[in-house]
Amino acid sequence: MRVATWNVNSVKQRVPRLLPWLDQRRPDVVCLQETKMSDDAFADLLGLELADRGYEVALNGEVQWNGVAILSRIGLEDVVAELPGAPGFPHAEARAVAATCGGVRIHSLYVPNGREPDSDHYRYKLEWLEVLRGVVESGPKDVLVCGDMNIAPTDADLFDPDAYVGQTHVTPPERKALADLQALGLHDVVRDRWPDDTVFSYWDYRAGMFHKNLGMRIDLVLAGGGLPDRVQAAWIDRLARKGKGPSDHAPVMVDFDEAPDGDIGPMVPPPSAPAAKRGAAKLPQAR
Repeated sequence: MRVATWNVNSVKQRVPRLLPWLDQRRPDVVCLQETKMSDDAFADLLGLELADRGYEVALNGEVQWNGVAILSRIGLEDVVAELPGAPGFPHAEARAVAATCGGVRIHSLYVPNGREPDSDHYRYKLEWLEVLRGVVESGPKDVLVCGDMNIAPTDADLFDPDAYVGQTHVTPPERKALADLQALGLHDVVRDRWPDDTVFSYWDYRAGMFHKNLGMRIDLVLAGGGLPDRVQAAWIDRLARKGKGPSDHAPVMVDFDEAPDGDIGPMVPPPSAPAAKRGAAKLPQAR
């Protein structure tokens, strides 16, 4: 079973890349985030193309913002197109969808950004994560929590911790919320597989951040129950971030039971830029 999670930053904009990527990588389950379209619009745009490829689809979308989906070729049961009990900002947002695929409960999540530490949106983010923890805790042990978590788990997941001082995604309360979620028995499978390697999944569009490999790892696959023991490969499909018209995120790939491409990673292909020296670069918004 190959599972992928990808913040596509607009399905409509990414169709020329998404469909060839599905044909190349042939994932069994795909969790998408930031689809940025209504469920009806998604179905009109991609319904036939995905059906031709054997995918059933679970959607939770809204016009213009947010939006999540699960595509599955191994079954799609017990769909919940929301995060029950989650707060809104001020109204409910399309940030979660869950389904059972091949006997595994899978969540596709787009965690709130937080915007600025101690802002209303930041507090909303922490409340939302607390509700998520309760939902996962009450569910099956064999679970995959996938998506754009908008949290870098540790400083090792940043090109330079100094560049992120005063920013969201790295504050102690956010990291504690993520650690509390993982304390349910969830394994960060990419970091488990590559404990000492530089691994990023997101690079800002601006200032040549991708080409300089100045990124962060905020897209995660967290696995519970017996799933971590089944992992054969876990890697970032960096190729999908290259070229014309990419998302600013790359897909996270996890192969269970067998690894069609071998035990590769952590980023494929590896970056050509050397690791940045601490203090040598700043975030584009801080320039």
